[in-house]
Amino acid sequence: MLSDIEISRQTSLIPIGQIAAVMGLSPHHYRCYGNTRAKIAINAAANRPKQGKLVVVTAVTPTPFGEGKTVTSIGLTQALHRLGHKVCACLRQPSMGPVFGIKGGAAGGGYSQVVPMEELNLHLTGDIHAVSSAHNLAAAALDARLHHEQRLGAEEFTRQSGLAALNIDAERIVWNRVMDHNDRALRSIHVGMGTNNGPERDCSFDITAASELMAVLALSRNLVDMRARIGRLLLAFNTAGKPITAEDLGVAGAMAAILREAIEPTLMQTINGAPCLIHTGPFANIAHGNSSIIADDIALRTSDIVVTEGGFGSDMGFEKFCNIKTRASGNAPDCAVLVVTLKALKSHAGIDAEEIKQPNLAALKQGFVNLQWHIANVKQYGVPVVVAINHFPEDTDAELRWLQQQVLASGANAVAISEAFAQGAKGATVLAGQVLACLTKPRHFKPLYQPEQGLMHNLQVLAERGYGAAGVELSPQALRDLTQIIALGGEQLPLCMAKTQMSISHDAKLKGAPTGFILPISRLQLHAGAGFVTAFAGNIMTMPGLGLTPGYLKLDINARGEIIGF
Repeated sequence: MLSDIEISRQTSLIPIGQIAAVMGLSPHHYRCYGNTRAKIAINAAANRPKQGKLVVVTAVTPTPFGEGKTVTSIGLTQALHRLGHKVCACLRQPSMGPVFGIKGGAAGGGYSQVVPMEELNLHLTGDIHAVSSAHNLAAAALDARLHHEQRLGAEEFTRQSGLAALNIDAERIVWNRVMDHNDRALRSIHVGMGTNNGPERDCSFDITAASELMAVLALSRNLVDMRARIGRLLLAFNTAGKPITAEDLGVAGAMAAILREAIEPTLMQTINGAPCLIHTGPFANIAHGNSSIIADDIALRTSDIVVTEGGFGSDMGFEKFCNIKTRASGNAPDCAVLVVTLKALKSHAGIDAEEIKQPNLAALKQGFVNLQWHIANVKQYGVPVVVAINHFPEDTDAELRWLQQQVLASGANAVAISEAFAQGAKGATVLAGQVLACLTKPRHFKPLYQPEQGLMHNLQVLAERGYGAAGVELSPQALRDLTQIIALGGEQLPLCMAKTQMSISHDAKLKGAPTGFILPISRLQLHAGAGFVTAFAGNIMTMPGLGLTPGYLKLDINARGEIIGF
């Protein structure tokens, strides 16, 4: 079989204007970046009713072997397109952290791809860089304001600048810097060293996908909403303990100006010419892990079926889709597709990499509890669920038959084997048929909790019903954070849990479907612009590091200037 990039390059691309026309968009609704990409105006379909059904693709708890969630999302989109349905995919833009790190690109794979895949995985139209730039402008503005106020004194600063002194507390700046790479050396830094560069203080970098500004971009309805959210960003506290926002600092307008074009989704296409909107890139383990409300809104007004995905397992991106994104957008899922592989379930039984491809029904039965948990988790939101078994060549018929029987016995609405990677649209046709059948079923969507019940109550609900914990325990720091958040008016905001993606619990070593554990909350952070409170379950890194053999080692260009190694 050809490599992913060879398949991508052999695809006959349809001019992107024609893809836009399929969606009913006129040339004044978009701006082309060559023939392969186009920025779509956020009001492109504002005068149309929402007509589409929304399908959210999620998965079992991730394993090192990969479950193929994006392959399934794209393959399903391609299959629906092949069957004659008006369909659009809505996916997140890949961060270059994973691209150059361990995970690699996020264009799908095999014959289920968004193309050209190298354009998608490297920069695209620069939205993530715009988020980095706007975020770091606020960081630079904070340090500059701190420097000038301390250098001149409050009274003289006001006389010379005409601005009221903010009296920033250098020890209580909560806005870090960001970059779109994995760089563990920047997790803890010291800034302001040298003559006239201070004051000195400790600081850190996060990866751009973890920026609250990325969440703001993803959850905003329009430019006015985005501008208001940016103004509410909490940057620091003053020496009297009062909050300082981006509006207070006077930087919110400039940040919004930087993001003026980044708020527009980018239109691309799948291998068989189905439209795909690419927008925003928050990670689901440290952010809310879903593409933008604006992309979904455009797709729902221009297509009959919209396929999107939540990051990682159903305890991560799908939970946040239902409890954060749906509250902001009003668009609840009509159907969920839950992706699994035989290898994933065997991995949850403790089978190592050398034996994972071998038939092992006993291990499959042991690891099935993880899939069973995720089926029940999705169903508690009142959403029909189709389990997609992503097929690998070494899978045995006996194990596949057993798994399909158990899936239906566990309450899933349907199950289908997907061969989208090897066969593209054709390999996902059965899955598409099952999804279409589920879209005719009634939906009784209900979120897991109500924000007005308060943070502590909802933390308990999320721990117990969202993860299967016996309870939740806040550290002394988290208790102090809770008191401060309540004082700042954030007690009735939704929760965004930052935890490991490798387990339903907070502990990556707890596989399967753990129960009886206590979920430890190390700290809480108010994200007033995004409109949620992040709860950190344990020691969660918001800046990944590069491993021993990172992905960038494989990438290069050849004599024709083509990128190789993806």
